[in-house]
Amino acid sequence: MLNKIFIMGRLTRDPELRRTQTGTPVASFTLAVDRDFKDKTTGERATDFIDVVAWRQTAEFVARYFAKGRMAVVEGRLQIRDWTDKEGGKRRSAEVVADNIYFGDSKRDGEGGGYPASYRQGGGYSGPAPSVDPLGGYGAPPADGDQFSELSTDDGDLPF
Repeated sequence: MLNKIFIMGRLTRDPELRRTQTGTPVASFTLAVDRDFKDKTTGERATDFIDVVAWRQTAEFVARYFAKGRMAVVEGRLQIRDWTDKEGGKRRSAEVVADNIYFGDSKRDGEGGGYPASYRQGGGYSGPAPSVDPLGGYGAPPADGDQFSELSTDDGDLPF
């Protein structure tokens, strides 16, 4: 069996970070995902609003680095939940349970580009993923200087 989903869209609101009774972090947010095709009559793309849930370190990561309007790529699985509303009616909802969440846009205009100061490294997002501390939170990337080295222009004996 396979249940794997990838979606890319913009957050419709800031992620909401909560904790379960046992203290496990959980974040929820909604992604606005445009469809690949345009409506024949209006010429506009339809948009789907997909609920996403992230747990533990992924929840803390998304709550710290993402906000309304940011583009995100979510890798996870589709989950269907059946529940009963306040009036006793049977309801069903679908959501994506995120395994990984990635930045889907480049540095924004202006100083800082939407990234916290502790996460910036030169131009845009080019550094390694944040390190995980022993308590499960995300920290700033290692501050050991430039993560890139200069390449020589000598191609040696390459035939092209």
